[in-house]
Amino acid sequence: MDWTIGRRTLLGTLAGGLVFPDLAFSQSRQGETGMKVEFAFSNHVFTATLHDTASARDFASMLPLELKVTDFSDNEKIAYLPRKLTLEGNAPYSDPAAGDLCYYVPWGNIIFYYKDYSGGSRDVIRLGRLDKGIEPLLTRGDFPLRARALQR
Repeated sequence: MDWTIGRRTLLGTLAGGLVFPDLAFSQSRQGETGMKVEFAFSNHVFTATLHDTASARDFASMLPLELKVTDFSDNEKIAYLPRKLTLEGNAPYSDPAAGDLCYYVPWGNIIFYYKDYSGGSRDVIRLGRLDKGIEPLLTRGDFPLRARALQR
């Protein structure tokens, strides 16, 4: 099988990527953007890397934020956002894990999961993932929460 690519094919593919960037990079849409968000509450400072989705970019557009983080259930902390996020491109996912940073559509809050949870619901959108573990989330209580974008 001959795998060589002609010059016209290569140039057409590159030009198509410039004209239709969403199509050219659609496979990386669920990947990481490289955008880091720093969160701070109590005496903890930690970061998360956002996924390249419309909801995550919308969340990033609100930064910096001053919120209140609260324990909820036995596996998560939540903080209410000042407004709801876009749902464009929202898709269920099948690999939920502790350390996920998510958005709960009905209530308009972000979720920091520190234990396993059941995903796959259209009501929960994964925005990104904590970078270095869940330990800060194990501190129980309600605290002021600061969120800010970090430079790449």
